[in-house]
Amino acid sequence: MSAEPNFLDVMIMGREYRVACTPEEREALLAAVDLVDGKMREIAQRTRTTIAERVAVMAALNIAHEHLSRPPVAAVPEIDYAVDTSDAKRRIDDMGARIDAVLAPQQQLDL
Repeated sequence: MSAEPNFLDVMIMGREYRVACTPEEREALLAAVDLVDGKMREIAQRTRTTIAERVAVMAALNIAHEHLSRPPVAAVPEIDYAVDTSDAKRRIDDMGARIDAVLAPQQQLDL
C-alpha cells in the first residue's frame, strides 16, 4: 500500500477533526481516537467542566501517566524504568491546579 497520506475525519468530544492518516495507520488511529475521546469524556464528567483545553490537558496527563506507569515490554536489565507514581500523581495534581488558575479568567469570559 502507498505511504501517501489520506485524511480521516474523527470526532472527539463532539468536535470533528481531520487527521492525515495512511491506510496502514487507520486502525491504530481509530483506537487512539477512542482512547482519547473516552478519557476526555470521563474527565469532563468527573470534573464537571466543559473547557475543552483543560479537559484535553488533563486527559493527556492521565494517558501519559498510565503509559509511564506500565512496566516496559522489553526492558533492558541495566536500565531502571520504574516510575514513582506518588510523585507523578502529585505533579499531575500540581499541573491541574496551575491550569485551573490560568483558565479561571477564561471561565468568567465564557459565561
